[in-house]
Amino acid sequence: MMYLVLGALLGGLLIGFFVVVWKASPEWRWFNLVAVCITMLLAVVFLFPTAGVLKSRNAWHKVKEDLERRREEVVAEQRLIKYGDIENPQLGQGVVELGIELSKVGIEAGRRWRNLRVQQINNAQVVLKKEPENVGGVAGIPANEPPAAPAAGPADPLVEVDMVVYGFGEVPDAQQQMLPSVYLGEYRVTASTPDSVTLSPTSSLEITQRYALQNLQNLVQNPSWTLYELLPLDAHDPFIAAGSTESDDEYLGRVDSDLVKDLFTKASDLIKNPQSPQNPALQTAIDSQKTYLEDGRRATDDDSPVSRWWKVEFIKSYDIAVDSPEQRGALDGGFFDGNGRAVDGRLQNGEAVRFSKGDELLMKEEAVNELVNDGIIEKRDRYYLRPLNDYRYILRRLRLRLDELAGRKTELEYEEQVLKKAVAKTEAMLVENQDIKLKLEQDRDQFRVEKNAIEDYTAEMRDQLDLMRTEMAQLHQHNLLLEKEIAEKHLAIERRVDGLSLAE
Repeated sequence: MMYLVLGALLGGLLIGFFVVVWKASPEWRWFNLVAVCITMLLAVVFLFPTAGVLKSRNAWHKVKEDLERRREEVVAEQRLIKYGDIENPQLGQGVVELGIELSKVGIEAGRRWRNLRVQQINNAQVVLKKEPENVGGVAGIPANEPPAAPAAGPADPLVEVDMVVYGFGEVPDAQQQMLPSVYLGEYRVTASTPDSVTLSPTSSLEITQRYALQNLQNLVQNPSWTLYELLPLDAHDPFIAAGSTESDDEYLGRVDSDLVKDLFTKASDLIKNPQSPQNPALQTAIDSQKTYLEDGRRATDDDSPVSRWWKVEFIKSYDIAVDSPEQRGALDGGFFDGNGRAVDGRLQNGEAVRFSKGDELLMKEEAVNELVNDGIIEKRDRYYLRPLNDYRYILRRLRLRLDELAGRKTELEYEEQVLKKAVAKTEAMLVENQDIKLKLEQDRDQFRVEKNAIEDYTAEMRDQLDLMRTEMAQLHQHNLLLEKEIAEKHLAIERRVDGLSLAE
């Protein structure tokens, strides 16, 4: 409709132009008329390109406004990703804050080598190979170029030779990211190149670790490992759902049950006995999963004392000395002294920690009663917190315990051998006497069998004899009857013969 109106308007203007020119022609010269007509024709000709240019400019102006709006959104999103949203903690932490937390964890975890593909596994050694990052590319990220030829001179090894490292098997999560999920043991680096490393276990692997090695090969295509310079530290925060906040019923926030169940399910699948799914370690994993899922809930009297914590409020100011008067490095005996005060200068606060009236704090139950009796704090609520594991101490203690049990096993095996010899001799005597008794019982049973057989045979013969006597008596009677019948027939024949003789 709009195009018809514009066409009609242009047609009207053109007709008006020709009318004006016709009216002015008696007064104008010919070159004036030609110039006016040419100008009009050029105006009509260039009207359509001008309209196209204006339309294109309008479209590009809309594109510009849309790009500016998207740029503002991207800038705001980048700022949110980088710094997070302080006003809305549910949106999560920013990259900067997460990077700081990751660096703190990384300092304690030491160096780590991710996504090392398994090349060879046997009882003596494990060979792992590092693949170039982003091989084949991922969505939105093109594949990396093949690495350039190394420069002249020796290259640094992937891991230093003779270093002790800790191996973890990687399993894909829901986003197909390979995450360390099961502990595979302690290893020593025996050889290393810039892209591969050869490991040997520092001691015999536990049975669950052997199962995990076997299952990792069967359950995961192209299995991979993560190596840690130090064992990771245990903490509560990694298992709390993102954006979850503290509450009266959940002191740490809501536990990410899906994450916990997924991790324990994968770990349980890896430590199963391939031949027999029944494994005592699986029950231990189930019990451990329960402690992770209940972390931060309200405590009960049935909970272990080491896992019960009190949320307390200070009713008066109180100073706690956190620095030990003893000064030494952590390598000389740990980070803390016997009272829990820092001895390493890097951890010392420099002054006592002061709590003011009204401050709230979570304290272990064993440390609360003394301060309550002194009138310094008041109890507010009690919570269950999963005891954190010191893996370096636990694994060392388990190893010492296993060595102790191995020695005890040797002693018990020797005692078992002595007892077996005594039992074997006793059993030999019993077997010999038993053989004699058995033979006598066999002779007695055989005698009874033969006696019974003879008695049965005698009775059978006696019955047969009586039967034969009866049959013989019957046959004798029958013979007598036949003899009598023959005699009668013979007499009758003689009489007939005599009668025939007289008749002749």
